Amino acid sequence: MVARDTDPLDNPAYAALTGPHRRFAEAIGAGVLRYPAEVCPFFGVPYPIPDWRDPELASAIRGRAVTMIGRTAESDMPSDWTPVFEGAGVQMVLDDAASTTVVPPAAARFAEDHPAAEVVRLGHDDVPDMLDLVARTQPGPFESRTIDMGFYLGVRDEGKLVAMAGERLRPPGWTEISAVCTDPAYRGRGLAAMLVLQVAQQIRERGDGPFLHSAAANANAIGLYEHLGFRLRRHFWFRSARVPDSFGA
Repeated sequence: MVARDTDPLDNPAYAALTGPHRRFAEAIGAGVLRYPAEVCPFFGVPYPIPDWRDPELASAIRGRAVTMIGRTAESDMPSDWTPVFEGAGVQMVLDDAASTTVVPPAAARFAEDHPAAEVVRLGHDDVPDMLDLVARTQPGPFESRTIDMGFYLGVRDEGKLVAMAGERLRPPGWTEISAVCTDPAYRGRGLAAMLVLQVAQQIRERGDGPFLHSAAANANAIGLYEHLGFRLRRHFWFRSARVPDSFGA
């Protein structure tokens, strides 16, 4: 039998849904939790992995997509589920000594060259623009109520949202930085780095440690995060699969 988690970062979605994000938690059977679909696609699954064919659980997931963060390359999902997405990822944490108050030089130059640009706190009125930016940049899941998960910042240039970053999973003692994206026409200006540092500062001021996930193959993103002071903690697998309509029936 596999031991239960001792570090919340080892099972961050489940730790968040049983901790600071319990207000979002929907219990669907066999100890499995999930976020509302309009908030986040992740399921919180305890370890050891429960029996997916538990009648209550099977009924809740039948015909739906299950998205989860797995620990190994070996699938935690039944073989008769239809894969939607699978990819290797890394989890990185911000080193305690890393500064979150330094403005990247490229971002400072951008501010000088674009006097109409400003960093703004994003709210519900900004969601249509946020969804549009996400659709154009594909940073990962972002839904109509993802903003309810935490603090979001963006850069607007002459009113147009051109970059953003914010908070997603909140396992006890930690907050994930997510939805880091920049309009293609504004890349290379240090905007993502600036926003990541500012969100990280907000997280630290609340008393949490900043962490994030990235696709293992995204060397550019990983290099940026390492430059900002993040270090590799562990590898994960991100999986999504559709459950057959007849599953467990």
